[in-house]
Amino acid sequence: MAPHSHESKVDHLPETPAVPRAYAWLVFALSFGLLLSDYMSRQVLNAVFPSLKLEWGLSDTELGALSGAVALTVGLLAIPLSLLADRLGRVRSLTLMATLWSVATLGCALSADFGEMLVARFVVGVGEAAYGSVGIAVVLSVFPRHQWASLSGAFAAGGAFGAVLGMALGGHVAARLGWRWSFGVMALFGLVLAAIYRFAITEQRLRPALEEGQHAAVARPPARQPMTLRSVLKALFPTLSIVCVYVGSGLHLFVMGAVLTWMPSYLNRYYGMTVDRAGAAAAVFVLIGGAGMIACGVLTDRLSRGQPARPWRMALAYSLTCCTLLGVAFRLEAGPMQLVLIGAGTLFAGGTAGPASAMVASMIRASIRATAFATLGLANNLLGMALAPLVTGVLADRFGLLGALQVAPLVALAAALAFALGGQHDGARRHAGAAVLQ
Repeated sequence: MAPHSHESKVDHLPETPAVPRAYAWLVFALSFGLLLSDYMSRQVLNAVFPSLKLEWGLSDTELGALSGAVALTVGLLAIPLSLLADRLGRVRSLTLMATLWSVATLGCALSADFGEMLVARFVVGVGEAAYGSVGIAVVLSVFPRHQWASLSGAFAAGGAFGAVLGMALGGHVAARLGWRWSFGVMALFGLVLAAIYRFAITEQRLRPALEEGQHAAVARPPARQPMTLRSVLKALFPTLSIVCVYVGSGLHLFVMGAVLTWMPSYLNRYYGMTVDRAGAAAAVFVLIGGAGMIACGVLTDRLSRGQPARPWRMALAYSLTCCTLLGVAFRLEAGPMQLVLIGAGTLFAGGTAGPASAMVASMIRASIRATAFATLGLANNLLGMALAPLVTGVLADRFGLLGALQVAPLVALAAALAFALGGQHDGARRHAGAAVLQ
């Protein structure tokens, strides 16, 4: 009965949350907008890498450390801050997060040297740590389950689109006003949007959906039981399958992190592009990655109805396709064919985001779902977005940036292995549960 009892906690969620449809889309739009600000503040740094390297004489390892500092902090603090947000109120927490990362981005603009910039980047990470997990939990709470993979993919794509805007706008501003103004523009955008979110979205209007999901997901005793570390871990890691989701998603995003971080520098060094042109051109590839997140999420939703094993297979296929295309691309000579293949590979570089988020949502009860997404974020950052810039930078200092980018796609093979193992275990678990019911 154990397998069935776990599934019953999540499979009986209401199909249509008790929130007006128009308000649900307003929640999505503003949450998506803040995610854009999140990644604009995070990724504008990549567009000004050449300027910082020239002005401060930084190595690729130091540049990678500045980029990875945010993702590292996000990974380490996502779970505790998500737990705190679940208790203090998600809307209030989201507003505070956006304000903090925007002020810290302004601090980046005022930095005098590498040390000050590094501290400011860590504070940006503190502000952004729980936004992805809490934001997606709020969004999914006001939409029906059959849209979860599509919405998760679209929401995750906001990171890519934010990176696009951050790199393109950041490079444009840096070329005309200097790199400090690039950070200042991102900070202003975040502060304005945080103020709008504070007045447009309220806990009171979200409460019907949140309470409905929690009551339907778990039959609670009259008295609230304290959450111990052991109970939290048991809820977050109920099966080997979900561990494989966390690991596979994180490893797959290593490739995305490497390409997203270093593409402006790659175009600057190997194609001779100026800072603004390299930022704009790199933004196109990140835009392709964001479009791929949405497309892969929608495709997974459409092909997986009534087929619980299919999201695993599709995530596996996305990882293998990404590895193959980018692996070939970075072994070609610089030129149009290489750029085409990089674009094709980038289309699948974030393809597992939607399926992974949907699988986590389906296997974790609603009351702790924000923390589960934080756990997914922890894996995505520690194994992917935080590790990729630094590791790629270290490799670039030793073998050149091209050599480093030739290695990065191979990590997707490990992601594919994790998804294959998770899918096999999940299938065995469902088969055992069906046998018990019979």
